[in-house]
Amino acid sequence: MNKKISVEFESQVPVYKQLINEIERLTLAGEFGKGDFIPSMNELSKELSISRETVKKSYSILRKKGIIESAHGKGFYITDNPNASKIKVLMLFDKLSTYKLVLARSFTEGTQELVNISIHLHNQDVELFESLLDENLGNFDYYIITPHFQLQNEIQDRVLHLLKKIPNRKLIILDRKIESLRGNFGTVYQDFEQDVYRGLLQGKELIRKYNKVNTVSTGGSLYSKFTEKGIEKFCSEHSIRHQYYKTIDLKQIIKGEVYIVLNSQLDIELIEIIRIAKIKGLKIGTDIGIISYNESPINEIILDGLTVLSTDFKEMGKHAAEMVVSGKLTKVWNKFDLIVRKTL
Repeated sequence: MNKKISVEFESQVPVYKQLINEIERLTLAGEFGKGDFIPSMNELSKELSISRETVKKSYSILRKKGIIESAHGKGFYITDNPNASKIKVLMLFDKLSTYKLVLARSFTEGTQELVNISIHLHNQDVELFESLLDENLGNFDYYIITPHFQLQNEIQDRVLHLLKKIPNRKLIILDRKIESLRGNFGTVYQDFEQDVYRGLLQGKELIRKYNKVNTVSTGGSLYSKFTEKGIEKFCSEHSIRHQYYKTIDLKQIIKGEVYIVLNSQLDIELIEIIRIAKIKGLKIGTDIGIISYNESPINEIILDGLTVLSTDFKEMGKHAAEMVVSGKLTKVWNKFDLIVRKTL
């Protein structure tokens, strides 16, 4: 009796593809080793209550991929081709920031030796994204994408069109939820407006010791209009004075106020706040507060610990790895927190 290979009849993935995925997964996991015989077509057909033709189609594809071979009079066995059955993954990131490296490393650790990974950067350029996608469609088992592009309607419509070229069963979107994209693809996302609001709630008592919240947001922050709404909602509900800045100068850094910098760590605005505070003799974490956006390992070192609003990129990579290894794509909100350190 077969106790290893299974299929889900309620799944949108065709049964023959589920069989391929299952045998590849079990081979990579060591459940089937080199030379092991797998169930015959008749055995598997009877055990799973599926047609023999379905099993035959699966075995034919697995044979073409070099994962199984047949022995006359004995059946099918696992071949000695360690890379043939590895899951091929293409990661299309917008940029390779430190937190994307954390994500990628977590994904690699979660998949262990089960995948071959290729990483390309689209640099938030929709033309380059289209070119990379067209070059690689059909060459990978999964496409993991951070779809961060300018928010103009024409650009977003084009991105949506391109994403629809990827079969749902192969698509995993990270770091952003695209409401207009429908289907059974996988996604691990953050909700920029609500997450920032909830994160600030975690530090409500610490923030209240300051007289005013200042949000520093420049053109480099794609989702600033969403994160700003979350900050505004928090300040309004708790009667905290609030002001936006696009640039920072000497007169804007005032004792008793806290500064939320929405661009990524070590951007010029954060450096400028630190420089001005030093000139004015203001102690960060006591006289003024600083909250940055997006966690990075270096934040534990900056100013003896930089307080950060951030999704958990390590967790994001872990969720994506679980989807690829299991073959079960889901839609998951990713953990988001205020990480309190010395600057608050």
